[in-house]
Amino acid sequence: MTDVPALDGVQPHRESPIPGPKPLPLIGNLADLFTTSAETSLEFTEAYHREYGPVFALALPGGKRMIFASSHAVVSEMCSSPVWAKSVHAALEEVRAFAGDGLFTAYNEEPNWAVAHRLLMPAFGAMAMKDYFPAMLDIAEQMLTRWERFGPAAPIDIPDDMTRLTLDTIALCAFDLRLNSFYSEDLHPFVGAMVRSLVEAGARSERLALVQPLLFKTNRQYREDIATMRSVTQEIVATRIAQPEHARPSDLLERMLTAVDPATGQRLPDENIQYQLATFLIAGHETTSGLLSFATHELLAHPEVLERARRTVDQALGGRTPAFEDLARLGYIGQILRETLRLHPTAPAFALAPSEDTTLGGYTVHQGESVLVMLPTLHGDPAVWQRPDAFDPDRFAPERMGEIPEYAWMPFGHGARACIGRPFALQEATLVLALMLQRFDFRLADPSYRLTVQETLTIKPKNLTVLAAPRRNPPVVPAAAPAPQPSVPMAATADTARHGTPLLVLYGSNGGSSERLARTIAADGALQGWTTTVAALDEYVGRLPTAGPVAVITSSYNGTPPDNAQAFVSWLTTAAPDLSGVDYFVLGCGSLDWAATYQRVPAVIDKAMAAAGARRIRDRGEADARTDFFGDWERWYEPLWPLLADEYHVEHTIPTGPRFRIVEDLGGQDDRPGETLVLENRELVHGPSHRSKRHLVLRLPDGVRYRTGDYLSVLPHNNPGLVARMIERLGTQPDRVCTIESSAPTGLIPLGRALRVEDLLTRYVDLAAPATSGAIKRLAASTPCPPERVELERLAGDEHAGQNSARSLTLLDLLEAFPSCRIDLALVLELLPSPRPRQYSISSAAEERNGRVELTVSVLESPARSGEGTFRGVASGYLQRVRPGDRISATVTSPPDTFRPPSDTRTPAVMIAAGTGIAPFRGFIRARMHAAASGREVGPTVLFFGCQHPDWDDLYADEFAEHTKAGRLVVHRAYSQLPDGEIRYVQHRLWQRREDVRALIDEGAHVYVCGDATGMGPDVEDALRRIGAPTSPVHDGAAWLEALHAAGRYATDVY
Repeated sequence: MTDVPALDGVQPHRESPIPGPKPLPLIGNLADLFTTSAETSLEFTEAYHREYGPVFALALPGGKRMIFASSHAVVSEMCSSPVWAKSVHAALEEVRAFAGDGLFTAYNEEPNWAVAHRLLMPAFGAMAMKDYFPAMLDIAEQMLTRWERFGPAAPIDIPDDMTRLTLDTIALCAFDLRLNSFYSEDLHPFVGAMVRSLVEAGARSERLALVQPLLFKTNRQYREDIATMRSVTQEIVATRIAQPEHARPSDLLERMLTAVDPATGQRLPDENIQYQLATFLIAGHETTSGLLSFATHELLAHPEVLERARRTVDQALGGRTPAFEDLARLGYIGQILRETLRLHPTAPAFALAPSEDTTLGGYTVHQGESVLVMLPTLHGDPAVWQRPDAFDPDRFAPERMGEIPEYAWMPFGHGARACIGRPFALQEATLVLALMLQRFDFRLADPSYRLTVQETLTIKPKNLTVLAAPRRNPPVVPAAAPAPQPSVPMAATADTARHGTPLLVLYGSNGGSSERLARTIAADGALQGWTTTVAALDEYVGRLPTAGPVAVITSSYNGTPPDNAQAFVSWLTTAAPDLSGVDYFVLGCGSLDWAATYQRVPAVIDKAMAAAGARRIRDRGEADARTDFFGDWERWYEPLWPLLADEYHVEHTIPTGPRFRIVEDLGGQDDRPGETLVLENRELVHGPSHRSKRHLVLRLPDGVRYRTGDYLSVLPHNNPGLVARMIERLGTQPDRVCTIESSAPTGLIPLGRALRVEDLLTRYVDLAAPATSGAIKRLAASTPCPPERVELERLAGDEHAGQNSARSLTLLDLLEAFPSCRIDLALVLELLPSPRPRQYSISSAAEERNGRVELTVSVLESPARSGEGTFRGVASGYLQRVRPGDRISATVTSPPDTFRPPSDTRTPAVMIAAGTGIAPFRGFIRARMHAAASGREVGPTVLFFGCQHPDWDDLYADEFAEHTKAGRLVVHRAYSQLPDGEIRYVQHRLWQRREDVRALIDEGAHVYVCGDATGMGPDVEDALRRIGAPTSPVHDGAAWLEALHAAGRYATDVY
């Protein structure tokens, strides 16, 4: 960690005690809580901040202490260091009684947090927000209609109504559940139980342990409230499960029940689903209701802001019902909400704890000690904010966002544990506040009201009531023109100029938005005469083409690359590639809510490619989810094709008509099987391990060579069951032979070759790909049945695009569900994408020179997200099915040069892997063992490996045991299902052996990591940073690891 200067008069000295009030024996500062004149704990801690400075501590009963951080300087010190991570502080420990290992209360190391985070993040991406808009509008209309019917003289309890509104909204959007709170006098029982439980959880964290069992009535009420909340979540799940599968909505609940984590192959356990439901029902409404309540108060307290906000709404909406696209024109409303959260952070604190003993503001903080970040004092730090007590929404004007330092505004938390519902909350609040201003004039019911705060673990105004009179003459403006939509691919005709210029479209995407935009570009380009390819950025590490443009569509994730762009960015920024001859352009997706890291990764890629010699053919574009994501996209996209046509001297056309023509061929099939021969395919896993892992031995074609560390890129075949279903739906025969003709680009589909229908559908299209909106519209146009056409058009509409993406409905699913669609083989070929090659690390050593490659493959098999049948990974399922004697299509591709064993075998090698991430390291180990057997000197070879159980999936254990017995290899294992104390995962074993690892690195070792990019990869990197921090001159583990990377001694292959 970087040394820091003195803060607010505190002189750094590791041994000086953290300031704070003098504690009493046994009870610490507990008495201070009951003798203070402060009405809330926030007032209490703010008073101590003024008295003791930016770092102070309170002694707790039992000898522990709670440390508080309350200035930007000390908070930045924590948040910028990898040593600090979220801590479940004392009050949240109590909340675990009813929220368990849900997203908000889980410990960092609990596996369900990582699984849930990966599964649920896409539900809160920029593209998903559009899907929620109709339900948000529905509930808001209920509240406003109620206000109109009660009349202008009826006092409105703002916090109460905002609680009804936000609870009903999250229930409808996430769980398809109507609570109908505005049709009942009393709040839903869940709310009362939740409020009492949150208050009691906070109180329990402050009580003496010996007192708690004596509070019989309090304990009984607490148990009853927890039981009430649990019964509500159980009923929600039971109601959903009782629905027929075809009738279930594709919402957040359905995702919890059916989705499979791509990293682990696991689904959420039933108990964790209950905890996640409770978490979303609490966090999904409590803080947003407080935000809207505080915003209402601030508008009434600042008439000039209220008037400007009303003008903004009138100009954007007039008197009409808002559409999703209108949100982009309500920027000033967003500024009001962000300034409200600065003054009144509704979740007013979060805790961090260090993973090792460290210092904060010059004071010693021990490993695992919680430090509570106090947001009200952070957000009011005069070192950052001018006139910090003033309500000034212009602080968050777009042109001033860059002035706000990183870590100065954090109402949604920090880092990977920040609130994933942020875009949902801000969209809901923007819509509701705009509707309130559009429809009503407000005034306080009690003109003498002074703001007081009601506090549980969150805050909201207390006793805030208003009068709402319908506006008599709201301005009327013409209805907004429909917002432009991303172009729908159209079929090409013979008149379309088939110039065939290559266009590579690469994406980096966690939430799915960037990928969807990339696929839109690729689809439209292919139908305008370009030869297009779309892929994740990581698939093109070290192999960017010089023929045609390269489009990069990517986002950032907390300022770091998306999971499928990490290797690309690492290669681009550390490997010093020569990109002379590469043409490119970049579109960055993100949100200005995170101004400090907004567009960081797109900007890094853009600058690095230019610095490496590539030619930028268009300035970097930006799509901002905070303001107008879709509008930004359309404005960027509209001139793209004319620009590219001019740049590459091709004709810009708008294609129409059918793309393919099927010609019957009475001759034999022109069959050209792959040239890589399968020699062996065996199972590696035994016992109850849930996922199959296969070991394959293949013979490469004559003349093909590889280097240790290379990939084998395999072009998969579709599952025979899917092929048979499609053939049956088309009413054709598998042995029918035909030839494909087309004047448009066809991807992998071969033209002019006689092929059996079964082989055509097996090899040249991807039957498992989700159907695009454009494809669904083509299906709708093909059916003569009005009801089915209406339903297909509904599914193709933008408001349902996210639902289909979440359920992964394929073209085949839709053809079977809508039997009236009149579709033939030619249209199927047009609407389906080509199969995508998959890369697998070669797990053998080129030094053995036997003409063979070996693969270690994890097979993905899980319940289909559509709710029908089983989903099988296209490529891994294909490799599971192949048998000795089969031939497959495969090519050798290369990783970054840094991901190879040290060229000098005397150099120590430290390899860290989990699961089939062991594949390249088996090759590394075999290469080094071959060198040793040849008499060459080989340095220490150390493998850290994580799996489930020694009897189930300890891959290649016998083979490694021989090397270990010979003294040539050291293996350190971690078993998740047979933990060694606290050591469950490979990063835990790595940290346990940190002294050994540090010593090897000091001796010049190369360090390699291979495995999951979303869980294991970041956790291992964090452990390495902590290992390196003490050796860094400034105790900065991140800088130490970056230096190791720059020296070519640290390489990762994460996926």
